Amino acid sequence: MQAPDILCIGSVLWDIIGRSPTAMRVGSDVPGRITRLPGGVAMNIAMTLRRFGLTPALLSAIGRDPEGDELVAACARMGLDTAQLYRSEDLPTDRYMAVEGANGLIAAIADAHSLEAAGDKILRPLADGRLGSEAAPYAGLIALDGNLTEALLADIASSPLFAAADLRIAPASPGKAERLSPLLSHPRATLYLNLEEAGILCRARFEGAEAAALALLERGAERVLVTDGGRACADGRRGLGVLTGTPPAVLVTRVTGAGDTFMAAHIVAERRGDPREAALTAALRAAADYISGEIGS
Repeated sequence: MQAPDILCIGSVLWDIIGRSPTAMRVGSDVPGRITRLPGGVAMNIAMTLRRFGLTPALLSAIGRDPEGDELVAACARMGLDTAQLYRSEDLPTDRYMAVEGANGLIAAIADAHSLEAAGDKILRPLADGRLGSEAAPYAGLIALDGNLTEALLADIASSPLFAAADLRIAPASPGKAERLSPLLSHPRATLYLNLEEAGILCRARFEGAEAAALALLERGAERVLVTDGGRACADGRRGLGVLTGTPPAVLVTRVTGAGDTFMAAHIVAERRGDPREAALTAALRAAADYISGEIGS
């Protein structure tokens, strides 16, 4: 397999998603479909990058159980580089479970305990010479998700192994957004957040993405992209200000993975040299296509 174009570090697991075309509330019991697909933030980003023609390498923890073997085989069939995965003998393969209705995500539970337990073992290829070392740190693109522990994310923020990388960071969920605080002021980091996650990092509430992006820049961020569902999103960059874009209006058929698709499409657009406004437009279009079902899972 060719050298990877980008490293995707974080959760690679099975997504178990129940979807119904009916609007739902707490306690609803409705007909629908239940699917199991490869998922996790790092995995979703990698799959989208692959659809755009890039070759991503996965750095994550996957068990040596039957579910893990199936997952690694599925990754390989999609053309993802699995050579750097940490395969654990005693940790089970992680899972994510969500329920979605016509009115969006109803509830979700992420079981990423094995990834958390593996800790810095997943980063060994960046230190032992396979992908880099402290003396010659990896200098390419890295997509990093917030499913890692708070302690490991804090180590990454100051680690020489990440000093030369173009670091693209996303929380795994609003509940894990605060874990990214040590990385907020990293000089080579771009953070991809939704409005709720931005508010958690700033310990504030915002009316819109533009205000959130400005606040994050004031708190020391070098680069942030803040989304707000179907409302305007914002791209803020230190010294260049904030620009905004509005997502295309589409029929919502799914939401799990939309933020990861936005992030991946934005990375691809910037990698090919698109200016900020064009990259933002391309990412919004890709996310809208995904939400409407025009891009396959």
